[in-house]
Amino acid sequence: MRNKGLIIALAVIVSVLCIYFLSFTMVSRRVQQQAVDYATRNGQVDQPKRQHYLDSVWRAPVINVLGVDYTYKDVRQSELGLGLDLKGGMHVTLEVSPVEIVRAMSGNSKDANFNKALAQAQEMQKSSASTPFTALFAQAYREIAPNDKLARIFANTTNKSRGIDINSTNEKVIAAIDKEEEEAIDRSFNILRTRVDKFGVNQPNIQRVKGTGRIQIELPGVDNPERIRKLLQGQAKLEFWEVWRADEFGPYFTQLNDVLTAKEAAEKLTGAAATPAAATDTTATAAAPGDSTSLASQLAKKDTKATADSANPAQQSSVLAKLFTMPGALGSNVRDTARVNSVLKSAEVRAILPPNLTFLWGVKPDVIEGQEYLQLYAIRKSREATAPLGGEVVADARQDYDQGGRPEVSMQMNPSGGSKWQKLTAANIGRQVAIVLDDYVYSAPVVQAEIAGGNSSISGNFTIEEAQDLSNVLKAGKLPAPTRIVEEAVVGPSLGQEAIDQGLYSSIAGLVIIMIFMAVYYGKAGLVADLALLFNGFLVLGVLAQFGTALTLPGIAGLVLIFGMAVDANVLIFERIREELTHGLSVKDAINKGYARAFSAIFDSNVTTMLIAVILGFFGTGPVQSFAVTLGIGVLTSFLSAVYVSRIIIEWLTSGKETTSISFSTPVSRNLFQNVNFDIVGKRKIAYAFSTFFIVVGFVLMAVQGGPNLGVDFRGGRSYVVDFSKPEVASDVREALAKNFQGAGTEVKTFGNENRLRITTSYLADDESTVADTKVQETLLAGLKQYGASDARIQSTSKVGATIADDIKRTSVLSLALTLLGIFVYVLFRFEKWQYSMAAVIALFHDALLVIAAFPIARLFGLNYEMDQIFVAAVLTVIGFSMNDTVVIYDRIREYLRENPNLTFAQVVNPALNSTFSRTMITFTTVFLVVVVLYIFGGETLRSFSFAMIVGIIFGTYSSLFIATPIILDTYGRKEARERGTTVTTEVAAADAPKLSTTVQ
Repeated sequence: MRNKGLIIALAVIVSVLCIYFLSFTMVSRRVQQQAVDYATRNGQVDQPKRQHYLDSVWRAPVINVLGVDYTYKDVRQSELGLGLDLKGGMHVTLEVSPVEIVRAMSGNSKDANFNKALAQAQEMQKSSASTPFTALFAQAYREIAPNDKLARIFANTTNKSRGIDINSTNEKVIAAIDKEEEEAIDRSFNILRTRVDKFGVNQPNIQRVKGTGRIQIELPGVDNPERIRKLLQGQAKLEFWEVWRADEFGPYFTQLNDVLTAKEAAEKLTGAAATPAAATDTTATAAAPGDSTSLASQLAKKDTKATADSANPAQQSSVLAKLFTMPGALGSNVRDTARVNSVLKSAEVRAILPPNLTFLWGVKPDVIEGQEYLQLYAIRKSREATAPLGGEVVADARQDYDQGGRPEVSMQMNPSGGSKWQKLTAANIGRQVAIVLDDYVYSAPVVQAEIAGGNSSISGNFTIEEAQDLSNVLKAGKLPAPTRIVEEAVVGPSLGQEAIDQGLYSSIAGLVIIMIFMAVYYGKAGLVADLALLFNGFLVLGVLAQFGTALTLPGIAGLVLIFGMAVDANVLIFERIREELTHGLSVKDAINKGYARAFSAIFDSNVTTMLIAVILGFFGTGPVQSFAVTLGIGVLTSFLSAVYVSRIIIEWLTSGKETTSISFSTPVSRNLFQNVNFDIVGKRKIAYAFSTFFIVVGFVLMAVQGGPNLGVDFRGGRSYVVDFSKPEVASDVREALAKNFQGAGTEVKTFGNENRLRITTSYLADDESTVADTKVQETLLAGLKQYGASDARIQSTSKVGATIADDIKRTSVLSLALTLLGIFVYVLFRFEKWQYSMAAVIALFHDALLVIAAFPIARLFGLNYEMDQIFVAAVLTVIGFSMNDTVVIYDRIREYLRENPNLTFAQVVNPALNSTFSRTMITFTTVFLVVVVLYIFGGETLRSFSFAMIVGIIFGTYSSLFIATPIILDTYGRKEARERGTTVTTEVAAADAPKLSTTVQ
């Protein structure tokens, strides 16, 4: 072998690097076990004590490598991490609101056509999720105002720097909006990354989703999802406002009360059943403090407020007193806040109150005599509706303590902000200044004296954790536009531990089965392949650690699959060596020729698999991307270990010896698959008929069953894995929940064991707000309580918004199309005839249809598996497996035609299929055994994936033999026969091919 020294050096370097990075993982596990031992008492682990131990060694050296000390913090950042499904944690996809960006660029225009176009574009986006919002907005504006120009709205002082003036065309305006939106997403990404980094999560992952305004964030190990939601969605719009005194706005309330009293009397006379004061408006933007769409409304437990005047003018008025019920201050009971919002937004109120008076709620309620009340603050707005001082002046923020030892947030302003703050406080001595975050008042202290130096603080009875979060978001800065969660998954730690056990068992079992099979079938050569396989697994884990990639359950599935597919290269090589040995070559010559002849087939099959991994990695998200990364790394390491490392070992075993004891067969395999002589292409019409029948039956059943059983990834909605104290019947639980979910589509099925159910519902699927998340979960728990399962525990949750579900479906179809196109081009490049490419693509598309058709057929027999993103990964992996098999056959056909130029394609097709039959069956057996192990031990999460793989491996092998190559015979083979003026016959006279005499009809 040429360049043997370079290969050895490369293998050594990679091995050393893998050992180096994997050592951090072992050290981290050792420290964590020490923490468990330290905190264990009477068999129980004291979690706070365990965490205290880990905190104490966080910055302490725990390992020394080549004279360099590494702290526990350094080790955790460099270890092979575990994904959310193995460790528990939270996955979130955020979408930056383009509506607010457009609105801000317009200067919050009140133009009727502009706002109508915005609303219409939002509606259009629900059915055209893949179309940029700005394009939809431009289209809507053209329809509403065909002769109007956008420059009339967007030509302002702020946009002058963006190149927009009154003469700008609509296209130029839209281009400027597009550029601003892209920059806003980038700023949001950087701000969110800063917030996440400061949160202190080990190995967080944050990335932009290509081609969209979405940002994906993974936070392994977090156990407070609500806190994360607030941290990520809070816009951190900090403002300092002047506040009206009660005696200043009191007269307006007197006028308002007179108007409302008269209206109430008139409605009583006409029999009206309701008054504006009793009206409710659940869509009010300033909702109660429980509204989790606001970060500010959730950050503190109890706000302390200083008021200049505790009188409540509303309580002096009969109608308003029904709403503003807070003793001693302007405010109301928490349950009445929606009604107050409705009154304040009514036409009567807007007509009476001055335009520079607006009301904002306090961040959290005061408890008075057992009742919760929210204070309402009268904010003095400027003519431009901009605050005298904003959060952009904050240079630093940190968690601190006030004079009473209570947590607060201290802020340091920049020089410009310090000067403005000094002027603002000087002008408001003896008055309140409200500190407002995201339109909620955190505190409104009375200014006692002019404050110089730019220092201020925010109080509010924070916990330390809340004060730290608030200081972090203020320090990171204000998001340029609001964000909303369009996809979310929360996995509990206990569910993660089960996944670790299942993944570990399936990996070990799959590895052991392959190693035993190879040793039994190939003898000592099989043991060499086993060594290469172990080395391959070591390399995969080491490379994952080097790149900081977390290992997930789909990643383990990819690892198990790599074990099965990694032996394919060795099988190809060993089968070629065995062929050369039967032709009388010496062992050394057979080894050299076997490796040389197998190389092209191995190279082609690895390229096609890598192509699939790249496409999955580019278009996939979350678990699919993890699978793709592991698969891609596995392809590279498998090529190195099987082609080069195994050859080095074998050549070392045979070096300098007249005879060698190394063998490539055993008594079990010596005569297996020898002299195979099947007329495979002669059965192609039967295969065509069977495939057509299977696909038609499957899709008819799918239609009868109401369509494909799509997972929440593709249809949108929310899914919950719920544990019960005793076995529950899924159909009974579904029936009990149907009423609570108001007839929305609800599916309940057993998930892993009889005490665990997976509940999926489309209830409020179109509402992606966290308010809806809370409502759906509360409705679920209430329904389970009514059913009699009050002890039910939610172990994991997931949410996929309707728009992102449409995107996932679109990218899944695109992934399949690009995979088939890529394979078509590559096969055309390698084999130089379009018939080869066409046949390969038809066979692969046939495999995908068979796998899809198998799901409704399995459903008929009670095996109810969902089609989700992992299913798509399985289909594409099946395509890769089938393509590997097909490429090996194509490669053998090409070899026969080159060595026997007088033979036609029809004459070599059956010999090629038969000569590669042993490799086909051995690879099928190893991979099939591995995915069966994955199906049995891999857990419920991977059940759909492994079932699709089992079906796909069976039909992928079948299509390589009976579909792909026979299609070439029916196209190119017949064309070749017509050109030569011969019949299409498989009679072969080649010396190195089996002799057949079947005439192909």
